[in-house]
Amino acid sequence: MYKYIKRVGDFLLALLALLCLFWIMALIAVLIKVESKGPVIFKQKRIGKNKKEFYIYKFRTMRIDAPKDMPTHLLTNPESFITKVGGFLRKTSLDELPQIFNILKGDMSIVGPRPALWNQYDLIELRDKNGANALVPGLTGWAQINGRDELEIEQKAELDGEYAEKISFLFDLKCFFMTFVCVLKKDGYAEGMSESINKKEKERSL
Repeated sequence: MYKYIKRVGDFLLALLALLCLFWIMALIAVLIKVESKGPVIFKQKRIGKNKKEFYIYKFRTMRIDAPKDMPTHLLTNPESFITKVGGFLRKTSLDELPQIFNILKGDMSIVGPRPALWNQYDLIELRDKNGANALVPGLTGWAQINGRDELEIEQKAELDGEYAEKISFLFDLKCFFMTFVCVLKKDGYAEGMSESINKKEKERSL
């Protein structure tokens, strides 16, 4: 029952957010266009509910020659691709604002597991085992406020599974408000591959 109520709440809150934040989004679009060549909106193929593919929307924060299908925290030199405006948008999470349209379309929810890239096969497989792939992905989520970019794949999948088990209005409310705290404190924010993740990725490639 809550899942149906959740969808209605997502739509209404996303519509309200669009009305309130439209002028900020318009200003960001102008700044992006002035600083660098390329589209204002960056589209990327992601995995949604029941592993259905969709395109996620973000404000473009990188040059057009940046790798398109690799998580930024796995790049060894992300600073060489990120624009000045993009750096600010990423640190404040304002680059995620266009996902309001994903929420309105029903591809995403406000709270849920962050949508995996189409080629993050290990994360998708782990989510199959814990039921997280059956959920609508979110703008923010339990894993986002418990480590974000610093989490390894196994940890992220474990937190996604925990969310799938505990999903409720109060749990979503907790995730929603904790997101603002994490953004202000920049908890879990990282650009580039950390030593622990770098070591893990190298082991996977052997």
